[in-house]
Amino acid sequence: MPRPRRIRRIFFEPDATYFKPAGVLMNNLQESILTKDELETIRLIDYENLSQTKVAKKMKISQPTLSRLLTSARKKIADGLINSKAIKIQGGVYKMVQPRGRGLGFGQGAGRGAGRGRMGGPAAAGPGGQCVCPKCGAKATHKIGIPCYQQKCPKCGSPMTR
Repeated sequence: MPRPRRIRRIFFEPDATYFKPAGVLMNNLQESILTKDELETIRLIDYENLSQTKVAKKMKISQPTLSRLLTSARKKIADGLINSKAIKIQGGVYKMVQPRGRGLGFGQGAGRGAGRGRMGGPAAAGPGGQCVCPKCGAKATHKIGIPCYQQKCPKCGSPMTR
């Protein structure tokens, strides 16, 4: 009995999963099926210009496995383009992974956003502090249990911010 396939990590979900040649009716069309892990390999190597070793580490697979995925994906894409076949993106053994790194998330964890958060400084959402009107700059004392955006500015009536 063969060993089960290792789950490949992918970071990208395509918006479109079906590509067909223009002017060919659907009932006359053959399909070339590209798996999502093959698409991720193409994206990282050909579009993002990463090396095979970096991509293999990122996807948590071996470099020879990655090379086989890349060869298979390129062959399927070429078959679809040369033989006027539709390219359908589906299936594969993969796990969707949320990208991590700079500019992603809301500044929570990993030491980012120091001095913010509950009870963490002037921009915190804890008790005390002031709500500020973004339009006229008026300040009002924060009322515990009521978010600032639900309070109206006493001068101009627009919603307050923290």
